[in-house]
Amino acid sequence: MNSRERFYATVERKPVDRPACWLGDPTPEAVPALCEYYHVDNIKELKKVCGDDFYAVEIPYKSPTCSAIFAAFDWYMNGSDIDTEHRTLTAEGCFAHCEDIEDIEDVNFEWPDPALYIDPEECRRLVDEAPDDKVVMGMLWACHFQDTCAAFGMENCLMNMISDPEMVHYVDDRIVDFYVKALKIFLEATKGKVQAILIGNDMGSQRGLMISPELVKEFVIPGARKLVEVAHSYGVKVVYHSCGSIVEAIPLLIEAGVDIIHPIQALAAGMDPQNLKDKFEGQVSFCGGVDTQDLLPNGTPEQVAAKVKELRTIFPTGLIISPSHEGLQEDVPPQNIKAMFDEVNKIY
Repeated sequence: MNSRERFYATVERKPVDRPACWLGDPTPEAVPALCEYYHVDNIKELKKVCGDDFYAVEIPYKSPTCSAIFAAFDWYMNGSDIDTEHRTLTAEGCFAHCEDIEDIEDVNFEWPDPALYIDPEECRRLVDEAPDDKVVMGMLWACHFQDTCAAFGMENCLMNMISDPEMVHYVDDRIVDFYVKALKIFLEATKGKVQAILIGNDMGSQRGLMISPELVKEFVIPGARKLVEVAHSYGVKVVYHSCGSIVEAIPLLIEAGVDIIHPIQALAAGMDPQNLKDKFEGQVSFCGGVDTQDLLPNGTPEQVAAKVKELRTIFPTGLIISPSHEGLQEDVPPQNIKAMFDEVNKIY
């Protein structure tokens, strides 16, 4: 099987020669050591040689205030470059003191138009750089729940979900519209060349959901469903990301049409691979499982290989083996990444 055949078989939970595997998206601090270890010059070359089945493409976005689509909204209205590294959901955003929709409109927030800041030619160029045999995955993120939290400040937003839900829906709907339009621009520009899209919202803590399943159903799932429908209309599979314990939300994501749940944060409550297999076998596929909280930074290559063997036993198909957080940190020894790929690529 080639990478794309392996990916589609995994999504459909059909037999595979060996598991599909994704390196994730290493942080800039982690890249130099990985490149040195694999004797390559940059992250693009690393993806080609490490055994990765995927080639992730961040949807290009350039506006006067930011150069990353996951930070497209200037919730502090300060007119300067948005600090993508240190931004937070807890600081009060521009709608923090709004009490109704009229107050929100009075703020005169400048809602960005993705058509102004996404260049279709640049989308095509970046996708065309992918090797022909890799699974091309667009990284949209589309974290509308997190964006809505930032717009009010997280504490205000969660309170408003109960006391003033129509106000939260108003802001969330505008954000979802932005991401839906952005996704259509990207997929139209790269039609037939992209196999997957990654979207998501971090809605889990180590112990459970940050909001109730009922609130997830009301405030997260409608936006997810709209994005899934757009992706599926182009024949593109959807990988849905949320860190933390989201086991209670997985049935809702399945109903929304999500194809793959990412990242199996295995040390979070209820997210151990066997539990997920027992609860959801035959309903959805998964991505992740190789723990980045302890195993990858602190374990030995032999322990990493043993974990991969265990995952392959639990999920002979239906699992893309990957670190349990896509943002691989610099504390992960490169030899542990090699051990993961070496074990994944064995044909048993």
